[in-house]
Amino acid sequence: MTLTLPRWFDLHTHFRQGPAVGSYLQSHLDMGCAGALAMPNTQPPVSRISGPAQSDGWSIESYSADLRAAGADGFEQLIVPLYLTRQTTAEMIREGAVTGVLKACKYYPPHGTTNAEHGMPMDDLIGGEVFRAMEEHGIVLCIHGEQHALSGPDYIDAQQNAETRFYTERMPRLIEAHPKLRIVCEHITTRTAAAFVASAPDHVGATITPQHLLYTLGHLIQGLKYHLYCLPIVKFQDDRAALRHAVTKLGQKKFFAGTDSAPHTTKATACGCAAGCFTGGCAPQLYAMAFEEAGVDLGTAEGQALLERFLCLNGPGFYAFPASEKRFTMKKAAQQMTLLDTPAGPVTPLPVGMGMELTWRIVG
Repeated sequence: MTLTLPRWFDLHTHFRQGPAVGSYLQSHLDMGCAGALAMPNTQPPVSRISGPAQSDGWSIESYSADLRAAGADGFEQLIVPLYLTRQTTAEMIREGAVTGVLKACKYYPPHGTTNAEHGMPMDDLIGGEVFRAMEEHGIVLCIHGEQHALSGPDYIDAQQNAETRFYTERMPRLIEAHPKLRIVCEHITTRTAAAFVASAPDHVGATITPQHLLYTLGHLIQGLKYHLYCLPIVKFQDDRAALRHAVTKLGQKKFFAGTDSAPHTTKATACGCAAGCFTGGCAPQLYAMAFEEAGVDLGTAEGQALLERFLCLNGPGFYAFPASEKRFTMKKAAQQMTLLDTPAGPVTPLPVGMGMELTWRIVG
């Protein structure tokens, strides 16, 4: 069995900075990826619109140029969001919108994930001039949707967690204050978030990672599979079932691919574990496996259309750029992933870290 689909778009991924960027970009190109939204939580962050990189931050222009020089010119689309910090102004939003450089802004909860220390509380942004300028100019808000500064017991328990609190307490207020703001709820993990997005206005969408469609908290904890550790962490079986239902619903337009692929040359340290699963080179295969586990028959035209919508069509539709006219092909065949060698050191793909064999292989 083979699948031939339009080249797909990863609308949430990390390429970092430094000598390994070219390796990370190539791993995306090798898996039929036509374009990417490259996260701005670099070191230093992408916190300005234009001008050269400086010691305290990249600009969108300078980081985009660096990525293209390292291989991103092979993409059909490249979006670099602006990292929202306390230095972000409404005038910056207007400048970026007018010049066409700014397409999206990224919200990070303070200290909520890797290199998120520059973020600010959502409460400080709701109703403010920055969001109003984004709303006025059609700039997409990309959200890491977790409530920050929670204690361990409040961060996750059987009844609620940082994500469910964010989507029940913060997101309704955000949409009420900014009813026209275009929003992507990135890497959602819970049935609460999935239900919120499904019932929200059409200009609210969501990305879902392969790991959140495939795995649960039990997979992470059983044997402490730390290569599965990411933020937001994988959740429970009913959450995974809700995500699978969302992406496989006939005709759905709100949910699309965003891997949150995050390379780390050192994943586990003496003081903790770096957050992020690396799925470069294997994301479409993992998504195909997740769709099959959700009961989709990829041997049928109907099943293939469901995967194509999620991988290749909905993301471009939301971000208002054309779907790719080029194609890539996967074959139903075993594939064993190996470490990715980079100039900064080896990176472990998620299937290697989980000791799993892929059941799909990219063949062209």
